[in-house]
Amino acid sequence: MENEVEEASCTHDCSTCSAACSSRQEPESLLEPQNKASDIKHVIGIVSGKGGVGKSSITAMLAVMTRRLGFNTAVLDADITGPSIPKIFGLKGELTGCEDGIIPKATITGINAISINMLLSDDGAPVIWRGPIIAGTVKQFWSDVVWGDVDYMYVDMPPGTGDVPLTVMQSIPLDGIIIVASPQELVSMIVTKAVNMAKMMNVPILGIIENYSYLSCPCCGEKIELFGKSHVDEIAERFGIPVLARVPMDPKIAALCDAGTIETVETSVLDEAVEKLTAEQ
Repeated sequence: MENEVEEASCTHDCSTCSAACSSRQEPESLLEPQNKASDIKHVIGIVSGKGGVGKSSITAMLAVMTRRLGFNTAVLDADITGPSIPKIFGLKGELTGCEDGIIPKATITGINAISINMLLSDDGAPVIWRGPIIAGTVKQFWSDVVWGDVDYMYVDMPPGTGDVPLTVMQSIPLDGIIIVASPQELVSMIVTKAVNMAKMMNVPILGIIENYSYLSCPCCGEKIELFGKSHVDEIAERFGIPVLARVPMDPKIAALCDAGTIETVETSVLDEAVEKLTAEQ
C-alpha cells in the first residue's frame, strides 16, 4: 500500500526524489562485452564529419606510431562499406578462427587488425547491407574477435553521424574520439556536427587532427596552404579541445598507403599526438 501511495504521487522526476519505487530504473548499458580471450585496455575512435579527409591513413599512422613506442596495438576497421585498412597495411588472405573466436590479421610489426574485406572472397565486392546488419558486424568485430592483450585499439569509423558511429559510441567503451578534418571552411560546420554528436553520446573528444594542412615546397620548404587559411584553431577554441597535429599533404605517405607499406613511414608529424594520447590514457 505504501508503494502504491508513493507511485500515485510520483512527479516522474527521479532527480528530485529519493523513493525506491518500482518505476525507478537504472539506464540499461548497451556496451558489448569483450571477447573472453581479449584484454583491451584503451579504445580510441577516429571519426570525420565527411569523407575524403584521409581518416583511414591517419588511423593507420597513429597505430604505427603507437606500436613504435612499444605498445600492443590494434585497429578495428568499422568502415564496413569503405574498408581501407587491409590495403594500407598490405594485409591479404582469409581469416582463421579458434574455439574462442576469430583470429585477427597481424601486420609486419605486430599490429592486430580486422576488416570486412578479410571476410570477403573478393575484396572488390561491394558490401550492400542495411544499417542493422552493418551495426551488428561492428559489434561482432569487438566481441567475437580474439584480440588478445591490447594496450591501444584504434577504431576507424565511416564518415558522418550515421549507424556505425552511433553503434560504436554505444557498444564499445571508448576512451574518447579524435576528429580528423581538412582545412576547408565548410569543414567547420561538418566538424561541429561530429563534436555535437560526441557530446550527446557523452564520449570525450581527445582532440582534432588537421589533415592536408599544407604542402611543403620541395625546393625551399615553404608551407603552401592549398586549401586556404586553416580554421582548425578557431574550431578547437570554440569547443575547448586541443589540436593534436597538423599533417601535411605528402605524396610519399600516399604512395606507402597504396603499396601497403605504411609501417615504413618516416615522419614525426604525429609523434607528439601519440605521446600525448598514451600519456593521458
